[in-house]
Amino acid sequence: MESDYYVVLVTLASISEAKSIATHLVNNRLAACVNILPKAVSIYWWEGAIEECREYLMLVKTRRDKLTLLEEEIHKLHSYEVPEIVALPIVEGSSEYLRWIDSSLNGN
Repeated sequence: MESDYYVVLVTLASISEAKSIATHLVNNRLAACVNILPKAVSIYWWEGAIEECREYLMLVKTRRDKLTLLEEEIHKLHSYEVPEIVALPIVEGSSEYLRWIDSSLNGN
């Protein structure tokens, strides 16, 4: 069963970039809410070497019908050549919260 609701993980290099993208996504009703978590340490392969850096992690709450446009907007605004954009389905959530996501994304 496919979920209608998702949490999208996006890492960013700076708090200012995270706030800018988060505000854009919420203003354009692509996200109901974006949490920005500081001080993530990422260790990953890039261009044949292991890299380590500090990043900010955005948790973007949205709906399946918004995912394609949300990803397109993140790609336009993100400073990374290959931004992390990982959508995880919300398998269960409180009905009140899921209704709030719908209301926020619909502009009600």
